[in-house]
Amino acid sequence: MSKKKIAVLVGSLRKESFNKKIANQLIKLAPDSLELEIVPIGQLPYYNEDLEQNPPTEYVDFRKKIKSVDGFLFVTPEYNRSIPGALKNAFDVGSRPYGQSVWNGKPGAVVSVSIGALGAFGANHIVRQSMVHLNVPMMQQPEAYIGSAHTLFDEKGNLLSEDTRHFLKNYMDAYASWVNNF
Repeated sequence: MSKKKIAVLVGSLRKESFNKKIANQLIKLAPDSLELEIVPIGQLPYYNEDLEQNPPTEYVDFRKKIKSVDGFLFVTPEYNRSIPGALKNAFDVGSRPYGQSVWNGKPGAVVSVSIGALGAFGANHIVRQSMVHLNVPMMQQPEAYIGSAHTLFDEKGNLLSEDTRHFLKNYMDAYASWVNNF
């Protein structure tokens, strides 16, 4: 069986983002059947249909990258009970021009990460809602809401919690099964 290529999109752009740290842990814990790569989204200009006659290089490169993968893993914080603008912008850039969405029909999953106790529950479900429209079937179970993220890492970015490591490993095993059976 060939490895499935998975684009990991991290909603937080912050250099020391807890979401990026969790994404890196997910990549480390993934089974060998998956090849995961974080696809940057912070460089994308805001989506503007007026630019489609001569799309920016960033749009073209991003769409080409997303089109080339077999599935998606979204890792997102929650900003004001929603998702970060950069992540929503990536959804928009990839879904245009109309009728040429690069998201269409590929399996996805979402992990939401927050310093709050709810683990970005709202953002998790907003990603799922957007994916319904973009025709990205989302893994239903297990769900992943990572709360109190500021307590999970040491000063070098190493995961401290064995319980969290075990949960993330089980999550990635379930995700690999979801993608490989899709």
